[in-house]
Amino acid sequence: MNKTYMPNAKEIKRDWYVVDATDIALGRLSTQVAHILRGKNKATFTPNMDCGDNVIVINAEEIHLTGNKAEDKIYYRHSGFPGGIKEMSAGTMRAQHPERLVENSIRGMLPKGPLGRQMFRKLHVYAGSEHKHTAQQPKELDITELI
Repeated sequence: MNKTYMPNAKEIKRDWYVVDATDIALGRLSTQVAHILRGKNKATFTPNMDCGDNVIVINAEEIHLTGNKAEDKIYYRHSGFPGGIKEMSAGTMRAQHPERLVENSIRGMLPKGPLGRQMFRKLHVYAGSEHKHTAQQPKELDITELI
């Protein structure tokens, strides 16, 4: 009788990947990064465990928004006080907070709850081409080949 292999936390090997977001559509980038953060690209994927890799996204300010999303897509946030709702278009958010635009997109594609929050902590987004994770020796990952 064969038993199903279940990896434990010590057996999971986490790699570091760096992804360049220049001229890639936001949704296409987000789906592939969420796939890697979740660990679905590994043979040892287990849905109830965090077995994904660390991902660094650079050049978030140069991400591509298709159609009229730059003007029509609205992001809302609330301060918690009466009348404290704020809204910002996707184009404005890309200009002012490009990291937040990419993070919100990827966060929505991860599981909700403690497991999804743990996976989200392995995402590092930077507006420019510089990042501070060179000591981890990240591997270049070309998202256009995966799409």
